[in-house]
Amino acid sequence: MVQSKRFTRLKGSDGETSPNLYVANCGPAVGLSFETIASLFGRFGEVRGVSAADESGARVIVSYFEPASAQSALKALHGHPCPDLGGRLLHIRYSVLEQHPQPSKVPTDDSISVSSVASELGIPGIHLVHDFITADEEQALLAAVDERPWKRLAKRRVQHYGYEFLYETRNVDAKQFLGELPLFVSPILEKISLFSNPESVESNIVDQLTVNEYPFGVGLSPHIDTHSAFEGSIFSLSLAGPCIMELRKYPQGTWLPLPSTSIDVKGETSECSNFIRRAIFLPPRSMLSLSGEARYAWHHYIPHHKIDIVGGRTIKRNSRRVSFTLRQKWTLLL
Repeated sequence: MVQSKRFTRLKGSDGETSPNLYVANCGPAVGLSFETIASLFGRFGEVRGVSAADESGARVIVSYFEPASAQSALKALHGHPCPDLGGRLLHIRYSVLEQHPQPSKVPTDDSISVSSVASELGIPGIHLVHDFITADEEQALLAAVDERPWKRLAKRRVQHYGYEFLYETRNVDAKQFLGELPLFVSPILEKISLFSNPESVESNIVDQLTVNEYPFGVGLSPHIDTHSAFEGSIFSLSLAGPCIMELRKYPQGTWLPLPSTSIDVKGETSECSNFIRRAIFLPPRSMLSLSGEARYAWHHYIPHHKIDIVGGRTIKRNSRRVSFTLRQKWTLLL
């Protein structure tokens, strides 16, 4: 979502105006594209641009070249049913650019080019296969996990198979074997064995599965899957809904695994703002593979968005997104 500037409520006398309008109940999340909004407000004067006011997708900033144009639009549209928008009631007020915005510890998740194919990223070791499974297979997998108990975390639900990942220590207990991976993932394992991987066939062997269920708008903090818990490639199958995955390479990054370290990375890395960013769109039924540099040198991260902008298209997150993450526990744990 484009939100390159920060606006705030206009403070001052009642007669003071601004060329910028804050418009609520208006935006991609309610079915109105920026182009439609610009066309409507363009009737009152030349529009400089339309941008998101926040991450909700239902509030925008409309900027004019002239304050008089904003004044006319506010008078005509604020609090009145708009026939051109199916009778939608807009809530509008003047807005101005913040003069002294607070510095952010990390860049916001906007204005980054989102790739649809892994080769565009220029990151060794990342692969994405679209339509890795069929729609029927997707529904069968969702039905299978929904029949089993979930473990609730702060913002999402999880299931573990093979070995449980302990979030408190960011490790697995190799002595607590939960049993072989369930039969419903057998088709996935068979396809993974044929997955194109430049490292080795052994890196495609997996014995641990974590199923994550993300509610609408919930993402995942930047992290690298713990070196001391897992080795080889990581496979992530997206089900039920799409998302954007951002990859971040920090200056201290190294792509060599560190098996002697029990907790390799922190869950959050917001203390550092000097990093390289890439982003890729993960549609439902796609399989992502991370190995080598992509696995060990780049943090992966799912922004907490309700909508995503991909190639100029607005894509709303689904009510849920489920991921199957398959890994191999570190053999030195045995």
